[in-house]
Amino acid sequence: MKRHAGFTLIEVMITVAIVAILAAVALPAYNEYVIRGKIPEATSTLAVKRAQIEQFFLDNRSYLDAANNPPAACTSATSSKNFDFDCTGVTATTYTLRAVGKGSMNGFTFSVNQANGKASVAPSGWTGNSNCWIVRKSGDCA
Repeated sequence: MKRHAGFTLIEVMITVAIVAILAAVALPAYNEYVIRGKIPEATSTLAVKRAQIEQFFLDNRSYLDAANNPPAACTSATSSKNFDFDCTGVTATTYTLRAVGKGSMNGFTFSVNQANGKASVAPSGWTGNSNCWIVRKSGDCA
């Protein structure tokens, strides 16, 4: 007698079903992980820009001309792959630096002002905060 080797259709269908279930669970978690990995791009760039504009203030005792004097952070709007950075509300004593998400980061906005007041706005399904950039699962600022 000749013996056949291989998989039956039922075995293949069960394997495909198992892979589909694993993918359905893993893909959303992976997508969230990728988005969380892009957030430091905004927060670290804002921290650098804040240090630049504060150095400008120490040298000039005003934020007003920061837009006209490189390398101050307000010189011009800059962009990265996932965020657009700008400087708004510039007066002699105040400013607000913002990182506005684009592409896969659309809906995320991070800001910092002269008093180191940090705020974040997040799209649906994420938690924004008017007091900090990153929120722990407990709801506290990180």
